[in-house]
Amino acid sequence: MPLQKFVFKPGINKELTAYSNEGGWFDSNLVRFRKGLPEKIGGWAKRSGTNFISRGRALHAWQSLAGTQFIGLGATQKYYILEGINYYDVTPIRKTSTNSITFSATDGSAVITATDSGHGAVLGDFVTISDAVSLGGNITASVLNQEHQITSVPSSNTYTFTVSATANSSDTGNGGSGVDGAYQINVGLDVFVPSTGWGSGNWGEGTFGSVSALSFATQLRLWSHDNFGEDLIINPRGGGVYYWDTSSGTSTRAVALPDLSGANLAPTVALQVLVSDIDRHVICFGADPIEGEARSGISDPLLIAFSDQEDVTQWEPLPTNTAGSLRLSSGSLIIGAIRARQETLVWTDTALYSLSFIGQPFTFGVNLINEGISMISPNAAVNTTKGIFWMDKKGFYVYTGQVATVPCSVLDYVFSDMNESQTFQVFGFSNKAFDEVGWFYCSKSQTNIDRYVVYNYEENVWSIGQLSRNAWLDEGILDNPIATHEVSSNSSCIFNHEIGHDDDGSAMQNVFIESSDFDIGEGDFFQHVNRIIPDIKFIGDGSLGSSGQKVDFVLKKRNFPGEDLTTVTTASCFSNTTKLNTRLRGRQAVIRVQSNDDDTNDIGMSFRLGATRLDLKPDGQR
Repeated sequence: MPLQKFVFKPGINKELTAYSNEGGWFDSNLVRFRKGLPEKIGGWAKRSGTNFISRGRALHAWQSLAGTQFIGLGATQKYYILEGINYYDVTPIRKTSTNSITFSATDGSAVITATDSGHGAVLGDFVTISDAVSLGGNITASVLNQEHQITSVPSSNTYTFTVSATANSSDTGNGGSGVDGAYQINVGLDVFVPSTGWGSGNWGEGTFGSVSALSFATQLRLWSHDNFGEDLIINPRGGGVYYWDTSSGTSTRAVALPDLSGANLAPTVALQVLVSDIDRHVICFGADPIEGEARSGISDPLLIAFSDQEDVTQWEPLPTNTAGSLRLSSGSLIIGAIRARQETLVWTDTALYSLSFIGQPFTFGVNLINEGISMISPNAAVNTTKGIFWMDKKGFYVYTGQVATVPCSVLDYVFSDMNESQTFQVFGFSNKAFDEVGWFYCSKSQTNIDRYVVYNYEENVWSIGQLSRNAWLDEGILDNPIATHEVSSNSSCIFNHEIGHDDDGSAMQNVFIESSDFDIGEGDFFQHVNRIIPDIKFIGDGSLGSSGQKVDFVLKKRNFPGEDLTTVTTASCFSNTTKLNTRLRGRQAVIRVQSNDDDTNDIGMSFRLGATRLDLKPDGQR
């Protein structure tokens, strides 16, 4: 028989079985589709030689009036401003204690116990000590007067931290009588706590069977941030609203909105914050209501509060301004919001609303777009040139003036593979250079993000893969997309993406694409595959020829759909390879193309597949 050409249908399809999807692709990792053909995704490299503390959860880039480029980075334990390659800690201060802290040490231990009545700190918080004196021995003033991370909280009046010196028998003092402490806002959690019942606190907390209410510090730490001019509005979900003044410089911390000069009834708590398009109102979702002449301090999860136009300080509704508030009626909680073209989309747990500026006296008009629909997490919506895409708990949707379902060929795979207790970690991302929108999520057994699903909205194809990222920002202000990645426990970095073809200087691991099963005729004949004529284009700066860039072609077989696949042939393909000799006999065959992960030839290399031809012959019915 003549050679048979295989040009598989673009996109991964796991809605069908591997056998019924004949002529298509069934599985992949770190591969995208472009112009209908599969190719390896772009590489990534560290943006900075230094790391930051904890997991990065939110990224935002902007440019000051002076032309300086900044990146806002919200992490589990801190908030940073990135200028150039340097991280600057601008985490707001929650409380300052003056002349009220004392210390005790134990001979032979580096653990210091601090006493400060009503400190309000939780495990993992940061406190900066100043004006302390030596305890008498190794625990000197310089050892104490610095930033410390709290390692335990025995009581509401005490906490401990570990220092760089070991106490001796002379350390019997208490640090003096004039010790000050600046406490940063409470840190959040790396994982989502789905309920307020048993297991929602640290082990050993509370009595058996007791219920512990979720607080700001016992929630998954998510951030929202947006520009007000060249300055930055910051909000840790469920916490305060803060303002960072660019002109004050990176050595200055963000301050609470109510503490700004001239602030009038600014929200003290919110679930999300953004600045509306064109009309420039600061909008707080899930804000605390005004009660009498003050804010209540307790979030109303359906309340939307907004400032006066072009004024971040004025929040009191007056006949002379456009400040005010409104409350949504459908649902029990605002999940998230995103700025769209001349409107803001707002999702509750049961509905989708549109918020539009209409001017005085109401300021904003609210339209119920769709009831019975929601969003899987606060960061699951993505704004693209083709509309607003988002992930719900059972599917994918797009808003282009009206809501439409996005058909997905990997729908069951994604949602059956997802850790349902960690869906609040899901975040959407765009990669506009490749017409892609996607979502990162935790797989079934993981509590940290390790999987992604991508939709190419121009070519209407889906791809899947494994990659650990906790936040993403597309190109725009920046030349390339960037993403955060946890390097080790409590330490993360920012990667520049679509840079070269490697994993930060090393070969990208486990890159592959695998076809569905194919056979001869109706599958009643066995098939014999004698050779493969590859059609592959190598891209990159690696060497060519028989010792240069390469991929592996793998042939697998089975005789019945219910059988496991058996690998028969693995053959290396170089840029000058004309054919690959194989010896496969079976009813059904699968072809897989993969990088050789441990081969140095894969450094600096990418590939794009074309039309593979197989020397395929019938080989009897038995």
